[in-house]
Amino acid sequence: MIIVMKPASSSKELEHVIKTIHKQGFKPHVSKGEETTIIGVIGDERKLDPVPFQLLPGVDRVIPVLKPFKLASRDFKRDDTVIKVNGIPIGGGHFTVIAGPCAVESLEQVMETAKKIKGAGAVILRGGAYKPRTSPYSFQGLGPAGLKILAEAKKRTGLAIITEVMSEMDLPLVAETSDILQIGARNMQNFALLDAAGKQKKPILLKRGLSSTIEEFLLSAEYILSRGNYQVILCERGIRTFEKSTRNTLDISAVPVIKKQSHLPVILDPSHAAGYQEYVSDLAYASAAVGADGIMIEVHPHPEKAFCDGQESLTPEQFKTMMIKIKSLVKVMGKRLNKVS
Repeated sequence: MIIVMKPASSSKELEHVIKTIHKQGFKPHVSKGEETTIIGVIGDERKLDPVPFQLLPGVDRVIPVLKPFKLASRDFKRDDTVIKVNGIPIGGGHFTVIAGPCAVESLEQVMETAKKIKGAGAVILRGGAYKPRTSPYSFQGLGPAGLKILAEAKKRTGLAIITEVMSEMDLPLVAETSDILQIGARNMQNFALLDAAGKQKKPILLKRGLSSTIEEFLLSAEYILSRGNYQVILCERGIRTFEKSTRNTLDISAVPVIKKQSHLPVILDPSHAAGYQEYVSDLAYASAAVGADGIMIEVHPHPEKAFCDGQESLTPEQFKTMMIKIKSLVKVMGKRLNKVS
């Protein structure tokens, strides 16, 4: 249920509505717009009676929300959410390019990549310190040592950092280094991790699960939002289908569908969707053209030597070439490409 306050309602009336929500055993989530304040009422809908709230001073109307996700919906917040990371706006007409290696392997590898992607126009450096792998015998990441490398790269280049967190126990340590905490596709429904991420103050990039519907994706985002962290970025990274020509199938249609239903920013990950270097740039162009708020691209200085996912990683030169077209496409789509000073 959503309570819409009158434009002329006072702060005292708003406070009274919030206290009433608490007394009824529900949790309020306030969204203040330029003209209207909206309160999302979260709790067991079977016990939720809108009548008492309709009669409160300052209340304009009460709207039932039919979608299972409340705080992530356009009903709760009409305007696009813009999340700022080290001054970089994500969403709301801005286009953000995130790039870097799949895994942190060494300081030299990360620094070489970071300098070249920054020069080509990326504003956020990605790199996995912890790697969830299908096989227990595959490279699992450098862990805390990888985080130290990322911290050094940030210090030297000024690029913001995004890296994956795999468990709630690792959250505090990862949050010390990373500007954005990534929750991977395999953990999209790790509810303990989502709950813990919702209590963090850092932005969360949530990847869509391999076989998850859009509704399930938004409900996972709802977990984070309902715990008080409104800084959620959605990432479509390809879903599992019967097609074998690519690693996954990039669901381009997810962008306009999510944009219609949710105010959260949406970026695409062409690298994990394609699985092969030769397709990544074309999928990146499609991502920009369909209205995404950004892309995340795997870049490695020597893909043939990469510890993981070398086959889908662009070289810095290929990334630079791709960025020339991306800049033109972003302009045509009426968005502004984020830049790092």
